Amino acid sequence: MYDGIVQELIDELGRLPGVGPKSAQRIAFHILQTPSFDVSRLAKLLAEVRERVKFCERCGNVSEAELCAICRDPRRDQTLICVVEDAKDVSAIERTREFRGLYHVLGGAINPMAGVGPNELRIRELMTRLADGTVQEIILATNPNLEGEATAAYLSRLMGDMEIAVTRLASGLPVGGDLEYADEVTLGRAFAGRRSA
Repeated sequence: MYDGIVQELIDELGRLPGVGPKSAQRIAFHILQTPSFDVSRLAKLLAEVRERVKFCERCGNVSEAELCAICRDPRRDQTLICVVEDAKDVSAIERTREFRGLYHVLGGAINPMAGVGPNELRIRELMTRLADGTVQEIILATNPNLEGEATAAYLSRLMGDMEIAVTRLASGLPVGGDLEYADEVTLGRAFAGRRSA
């Protein structure tokens, strides 16, 4: 649609997750039309992120050190591990300020159609963490979709013989939602997870 390098920039931006063709075009033209936009700083940060950021050796969260800030924090509850699919899930849970334990990032979910089985995830590392007997509860916080449910069921079965409580995040109706728009699975879970008022 555009000549040369402008179209290349739009195409490259469009390869980012969640950025469609129109958003890519808007970002490209923002870069082109905003004189104060510091392109060299953005390029430098992108290069530094790729160079300096790695994954925590213990939990798999993003970190610039061998252990992430959460794993290094002695105030965190060492007996509680919340298992999530991706590092961005850690950030979402941390924003709630409700959880004070540790995390374990699997690096995805079981998805046979995409060729992702248990061996492609950080399940072996999780089992190693559980071996010393410190952990008393595992909270399975995988996504409430087919792959996340399969992963949670697999982990629950795997830890069935261990003397560790295995719990799952509650799911149901969102605050401010209307019953008429809720799908059957969400509404069913809301009924199953009901509590006294």
